[in-house]
Amino acid sequence: MSDLTYVRVGTRWAYICILLDLGAREIIGQSAGANKNAELVHKAFSTVKGNLFDIQMFHTDRGSEFDNMLIDELLGSFQINRSLSMKGCPYDNAVAESTFKMIKAEFVYSRRFETLDQLQLELLDYVHWFNNIRLHGTLGYLSPAEFKRSLTL
Repeated sequence: MSDLTYVRVGTRWAYICILLDLGAREIIGQSAGANKNAELVHKAFSTVKGNLFDIQMFHTDRGSEFDNMLIDELLGSFQINRSLSMKGCPYDNAVAESTFKMIKAEFVYSRRFETLDQLQLELLDYVHWFNNIRLHGTLGYLSPAEFKRSLTL
């Protein structure tokens, strides 16, 4: 699952893209950039530490940054199925929207980003905290990392 949101950087807007493992509520890929486009989504895929062939489904809204030739080629290369939200149905992407609500409350609103480099660096720290330390009620008050470990025991 993926989505994008905007963040103030200096006097301009920048964008964050996350890739979310729905089962573990883990952010598996992230990127930040000046433009809301397919390259930002592609860059988020390039940060995934696991095997992209293990991703079975890529669910997003119908934004042009997700539904285009660059992303089609990437998904095809790794045999990832695509799922697009139904038109006018915000509930299809509710987990991603909820995750961005947390990101804005816990990360974006408490900081002032002067440069895109600063945003990118601090985003990496936040994602590490989100995945390894932050407790999630939907995961039985475990972090995503703890939850995934509990599945292999």
